[in-house]
Amino acid sequence: MTASTPATDARAGAPGPGRPGTSSARQGNTARRAGASRFPRHAATAVALAARAAPWVFAGHVLLTLATGALPVVAAWLTKLALDGLTAGGIPTGALVGLAAGLAAVGVVVAATAHTNDYLRAQLDRAIGLLTQDRLFAAVNGLVGLGRFESPAFLDRLRLAQQASAVGPGQVVNGILGLAQAAITVTGFLGSLFVLSPAMTVLVVAAGVPALVAELLLSRRRARLHWDLGPTERREIFYSRLLSSIEAAKEVRLFGIGSFLQGRMLADRRTADTARARLDRRDALVQSGLALLAALVSGGGVVWAVLAARSGHLSVGDIAILIAAVAGVQGSLTAVAGHVAGAHEALMLFEHYLDIVRGGPDLPVADAPAPLPALREGIEFRDVWFRYSEEHPWVLRGVSLRLRHGEALALVGLNGSGKSTLVKLLCRFYDPTRGAILWDGVDLRDVDPARLRTRIGAAFQDYMAYDMTAAENIGLGDLGAFGDTERIRGAAQRAGIHRKLSTLPRGYGTLLSRSFPATSEDGQEATGVMLSGGQWQRLALARAFLRDERDLMILDEPASGLDAQAEAEIQEALRTHRRGRTSLLISHRLGSVREADAIVVLEGGQVVEQGTHASLMAADGRYARLFALQASGYRPQDGPAAAARPEAARPAAVREAGHR
Repeated sequence: MTASTPATDARAGAPGPGRPGTSSARQGNTARRAGASRFPRHAATAVALAARAAPWVFAGHVLLTLATGALPVVAAWLTKLALDGLTAGGIPTGALVGLAAGLAAVGVVVAATAHTNDYLRAQLDRAIGLLTQDRLFAAVNGLVGLGRFESPAFLDRLRLAQQASAVGPGQVVNGILGLAQAAITVTGFLGSLFVLSPAMTVLVVAAGVPALVAELLLSRRRARLHWDLGPTERREIFYSRLLSSIEAAKEVRLFGIGSFLQGRMLADRRTADTARARLDRRDALVQSGLALLAALVSGGGVVWAVLAARSGHLSVGDIAILIAAVAGVQGSLTAVAGHVAGAHEALMLFEHYLDIVRGGPDLPVADAPAPLPALREGIEFRDVWFRYSEEHPWVLRGVSLRLRHGEALALVGLNGSGKSTLVKLLCRFYDPTRGAILWDGVDLRDVDPARLRTRIGAAFQDYMAYDMTAAENIGLGDLGAFGDTERIRGAAQRAGIHRKLSTLPRGYGTLLSRSFPATSEDGQEATGVMLSGGQWQRLALARAFLRDERDLMILDEPASGLDAQAEAEIQEALRTHRRGRTSLLISHRLGSVREADAIVVLEGGQVVEQGTHASLMAADGRYARLFALQASGYRPQDGPAAAARPEAARPAAVREAGHR
């Protein structure tokens, strides 16, 4: 079965599953170019998140922040009035005491509100972080397929989104409130300064504009640096995990590659540090220049005020409020620039969070999914073509095959022939680029993916080993049976792991990990237990057996890590389990699939043979040659028996295998 071009069907125009990943970087650049116009909406979203996360805390934080914005202005005027009263004379002592008491009261309020507001801000940040993290991972968990997880651009965005979800909205809210607070302070001091000297007011404001522009430019560069360093930082994390994980520890030490990996980790760290240091130098130069400008303006204002007081145009109180106003305006304008820059940077990072949360499904989901009937006829791959993106080669090329209800179909072939890809498509981790997969005639793209997966049980070759207890590791196979001890033990018995789990220190309640502390029955800290690779594979098989009532069982190399005796036991258990059930088998050990109802041989993403074991052996084709190659490894190649056997008496497939 060959073809020169992909077949077409009703879905021919649908985008391939890899395309969102390959175009996400371009989409992200476009989004960032248009981001400035969306920042007000993003800011409103952040404020709404804060209000939703902790309404009363948010309200108290807003009121205290805005109220404290006016306190410096009130304190400055009280100081002016007190100084003028002392120097001018004629003011009753009670009035002076009242002014002093007012100053003291302002100080008390400032001290009390500062700590209270810090507490409210911390509480609000925690509440926002909890809500945003929940929404972020709800969106990630809502992705139907695997394509985005194989996109470096998506992984970089996800890492930044995780950072933004923890602190981004809180930084935006604090920036907005800080901006409002500074605006109140600036307005009060500018009004006071304008009364004393309009010219000085204009000069102070003009000196604050460069600070605002510079902070905005620096914040944009800082946010861009986060994105540019994403791949470098992820590689650094990758190398650090290799150096600190038990999974890699054996090879790292045996091959002596620890120093090599450490060198690469530090090289990535140096690259990131160099880029940050370059930005820090620019930041320091700009900030030093702005500070010098502010000092010159402030110093000039003091000189002018002293001269004006000497000539009788200003009182001592006027000098005090002028100095306070100049310092207050400069400080508030600097704060405004800092808050605007901080909020701007936080919004640029928050955009990554919103991109993930609002990204929509990675695979199309029908608005009104078709009902998925219980499997009664079978599953059909109809002229299925697939590649991971337009830049990748075809993995499947016009595959057509049928898995009948109640039968076992085996997929065999060399590595890279497309077997695992067929399984991914059947689980709808991807959609076919061309063609269709039908479940009793219903296209899988028309049904609810979650509903489809409730009908499938699977044991994958690349199974997961969860840092949980033995019972939890099995129970994850079916959350409906998560606490059902009887079903969990039954699945373990069928997988041949029950005896081992029963002998563990806490039986099925034993933690199968050394990454986290375990607690013994007397409350003392204990060490978790590690299983061997074969035992973990049996545990993964037990997890699959917990879903034994599903319509379809997928077994992808279920016994690849087992010894000969264990493999024989598992194969017998699997034969018993799949009797009368619909199952899809993948194995490189052809002896384990010879009893399948049908065997499909894949090569280069195409079906090149299919039939029963007997018919394929009789055809003396690819399957027969592969089977003979494996069988020859168990036969003596030399010796009297082999030498005495005439070449012509050996089967053709075995003769050919002997000459390869």
